[in-house]
Amino acid sequence: MDRRGRRIAQSCRMFFFGEEEFEGEATVVDLSTNGCRAASSIELKVGLPLKLSLFLSDYKWPLRVDEAIVRWIDGEQFGLEFTSIRLAQRERLRALIMKARP
Repeated sequence: MDRRGRRIAQSCRMFFFGEEEFEGEATVVDLSTNGCRAASSIELKVGLPLKLSLFLSDYKWPLRVDEAIVRWIDGEQFGLEFTSIRLAQRERLRALIMKARP
């Protein structure tokens, strides 16, 4: 996966939802406007589409991603690419990342 966009270290809870009642919880490790790296004890598969709710520190309500694809898995860590995210949610993500600049 190419690394477009800046990644920030971000530790937060994430809930994910797949097809057929599949759901789980993970911890986000780092975040960019195009995706994130997370860790979970739940077994995922590369190519699996998920809906996400990220509980970021900027607001009380979660950031929602309509679709994210699992791109890689390494032990309990995995990478997600955000393939469908509403404009307002992407802008919120961009603002959070810009604010985190050193």
